[in-house]
Amino acid sequence: MRYNQLGRTGLIVSELCLGTMTFGGSGGSMWGAIGQLEQGEADALVKAALDAGINFLDTANVYAEGRSELILGQSLKSLGIKREEVTIATKVLGRMHPGPNGAGASRGHIHDQVAASLERLQTDHIDLYQIHGFDAATPIEETLYALDSLVRRGMVRYIGLSNWAAWQVMKAVGIAAAERYAPIASLQAYYTLAGRDLEREMIPMLRSEGVGLMVWSPLAGGFLSGKYGREGEGEGRRANFDFPPVDKERGYAVIDVLRELAAAKGHSVAQLALAWLLHQPAVSSVILGAKRPDQLADNLGAVDVAFTADELARLDAVSALPAEYPGWMIERQGGYRGAPSPRR
Repeated sequence: MRYNQLGRTGLIVSELCLGTMTFGGSGGSMWGAIGQLEQGEADALVKAALDAGINFLDTANVYAEGRSELILGQSLKSLGIKREEVTIATKVLGRMHPGPNGAGASRGHIHDQVAASLERLQTDHIDLYQIHGFDAATPIEETLYALDSLVRRGMVRYIGLSNWAAWQVMKAVGIAAAERYAPIASLQAYYTLAGRDLEREMIPMLRSEGVGLMVWSPLAGGFLSGKYGREGEGEGRRANFDFPPVDKERGYAVIDVLRELAAAKGHSVAQLALAWLLHQPAVSSVILGAKRPDQLADNLGAVDVAFTADELARLDAVSALPAEYPGWMIERQGGYRGAPSPRR
């Protein structure tokens, strides 16, 4: 396991992060379709992750209506894990109670929900508190002020965003700097070999501003797990919950190459798909979501994959995004002046 700096902070996190969206779902709910792990099963996954060197755990208040946080908090207590040995990330935005103020990124909702998350997690602070999506009804200034106040009070150590557009993140970065609020440490976003949209605007912006990148659903909701291909889609999560959206034809072409490389390298398709992300310089940590110990064990093997330059070039070519404006014009005009000479 390797460890990376999260953005421009002093926080060091494992390159793989254990996601807990599979904890606590029930019945026919959306969360039940994703995972229904109860306490004992979750304890086993958390222990396996920590034993493998993972120090980063990600959850959200909305996962299974709070049960994911409850189960994670109890796992750490039951396993006797010292608080300083793990980095806990959670999120706020989704609806947690009825009424017009039961969701969003307003000051009131944030302050109410951080207290509830702390109680469920059985901790006195959250290492990384993330806004789970963009709330068009709340000014960004209000959201950032609320987050900064939590940092000043010691309830939160770092702040992050998730599922925001590039212009929204950039606006937040600018406001935080101008008002001397706690800076934006990270963005949690979808990024895979089957969905490289983040490379158009987001990744150049993140690298420019020193914002870390946490990747969710790195196997595209199981599409890159090795269970799917042109011959048809078998059983699995996507059979009941076809998310995130994937361009199937481009995705199958990616799987064809992954299968060929997997056979040659002695690794699974899933390990190669995860390892490709670990080779991307913008990525701080890749979030793993598993239902079974054997799935987690296979995913953990991604840290042992080494690609040659030719193999990375093949994967880059087969998964490349179609050209889109203004990207193709920026590329065309990019050499007009070249790099300026240093002043003497």
